[in-house]
Amino acid sequence: MSQLPEPAEDLALFQLRLRSEAEASGYHLNPDNAFVKMLAEGLLANRQRYGYQSCPCRLAEGNRKADLDIICPCDYRDADINEFGSCYCALYVDSQIAKGEKKPQPVPERRTAPKALPKAKTAQAPAKLAYPVWRCRVCGYLCGRDEAPDQCPICKADKERFELFMQ
Repeated sequence: MSQLPEPAEDLALFQLRLRSEAEASGYHLNPDNAFVKMLAEGLLANRQRYGYQSCPCRLAEGNRKADLDIICPCDYRDADINEFGSCYCALYVDSQIAKGEKKPQPVPERRTAPKALPKAKTAQAPAKLAYPVWRCRVCGYLCGRDEAPDQCPICKADKERFELFMQ
């Protein structure tokens, strides 16, 4: 789908564009026009909602980068068509389904669930430090010593620009 439709684009025109682009690329759309119309409405709704045409059969994050794999045609289309005869939402189908020789079957989800981030281990600062920690207010340099340095070794700020950070 090289050209994204305008939000006000006529649904019938959008369906024609989907079909012609699919056929020009060697793909087939589902022969059930009412079903294709429903999916086209979903694609247009997602285009208006998110600014991109995410698969209407999957839950989009609303973040283009996170959803790149499910922007129609999705990354899983070819593998799904080869293995099951249609893509996940059955918009794109193989030639047997396109000719009406067989019906689309359910396709399992290939998209992996986002991995939960491991819970960060939080460490407590020791109750008593061997030396106080001084922080340069200009660049953030930290040093542990009895007094702040005369000059920051990073940004060359003078001693008065340091503050006691931890004791």
